[in-house]
Amino acid sequence: MERRTTTIAVVGAGITGLSVAWHLSQLSVGHITLLDRSGVGSGATAIQPGGVRQQWSTDIACRMARESYLFYRDAASRLEARIDPGLTTCGYLFVAEAAEQFDDLRRLIDIQHSAGVPSQILAPDDVASLVPGLDASAIVGAAFCAQDGYFDRPQALVAAFSDSNRRAGVDFVFANVVALESDGSGWQLSLSDGSSCFAEQVVVAAGKESALLLQGYGEELPITGEPRFLFYSNPIKERLLEPLVVSQERGFAAKHLADGSVLASDLRASGDPSVEAKSWRRTIRDAIKALVPILEYVSFPVIVRGDYDVTPDKQPILGKVSGCETLWVAAGLNGRGLMMAPTIGRVLADAIVGRDADEALLRFSPNRFSRGLLEPERNVV
Repeated sequence: MERRTTTIAVVGAGITGLSVAWHLSQLSVGHITLLDRSGVGSGATAIQPGGVRQQWSTDIACRMARESYLFYRDAASRLEARIDPGLTTCGYLFVAEAAEQFDDLRRLIDIQHSAGVPSQILAPDDVASLVPGLDASAIVGAAFCAQDGYFDRPQALVAAFSDSNRRAGVDFVFANVVALESDGSGWQLSLSDGSSCFAEQVVVAAGKESALLLQGYGEELPITGEPRFLFYSNPIKERLLEPLVVSQERGFAAKHLADGSVLASDLRASGDPSVEAKSWRRTIRDAIKALVPILEYVSFPVIVRGDYDVTPDKQPILGKVSGCETLWVAAGLNGRGLMMAPTIGRVLADAIVGRDADEALLRFSPNRFSRGLLEPERNVV
């Protein structure tokens, strides 16, 4: 059976693994191999809608999102993309109907400003001017960042990372990594096709499957899958809603996408769609009627399911696996893989080549759970 050798193996060719490999390729670290069981961007990356947001509830998340946004502003030229992914900074608007929620948004603004995020608080009249389709009488205020937005063609971004990696000499292997073993000098990766790959260092960026692959190394990683459901309308020519509107109180979000479809979500949806979809649609309808009545006659016939790889504090797990000097992890991203992929890739690549460790590696360390050093992120959408 074939036995490959490489300097660094990256397990998982979603947007996170692609970014890790790309940043490593810029540092001349030797040979890099990307491994994935299904193909480039075939997991959660395949169905994410392309959101890019800087408004978070912790300073470290805001800083990482800010750095990624600055990378993405010129990603097309930086990655020499064949097709421009089309970052549209339409903004994210977080609305508050209760005074308590509005006070919380104010507190988050201070945190965001400390990380350089240009978010702002808006009064209802300001919101009415910004979003004509929103009923401002239903809210007491909102938080808004005009630099937040969406990639109109998120899969073009995935392709750009992939193509740039290939041009840099990164190898792609499409087979499932079924076992990972240390032999003292490196790591033996056993693949589902019967072949194997020997690597001096390994980065595991395989979403919710990362915990299973890393069993027996370091501490158990508390990563679970959490289903998320997105509702899409058929394409509508007339633009109805800009920017993206989020109500944490109602567990609701909606946005008119570049392809003409309207995206809506019951952020608390869980269970079997064949049983619960009617209830989820009712939640969306109630929120639309109260907040964005311009969408009242839009139907949402398409439901798409995706999964977040979730941690107890809703923060990523990044860094060196405990007790393993050459084994790294980037997982548990809680739905922000695309949003923070550039920063995650840069942080891990720098650490692997021995550069000064980024603060993110300390605060999102795999062993933070046993040490009780959790910083819960409250602004997950």
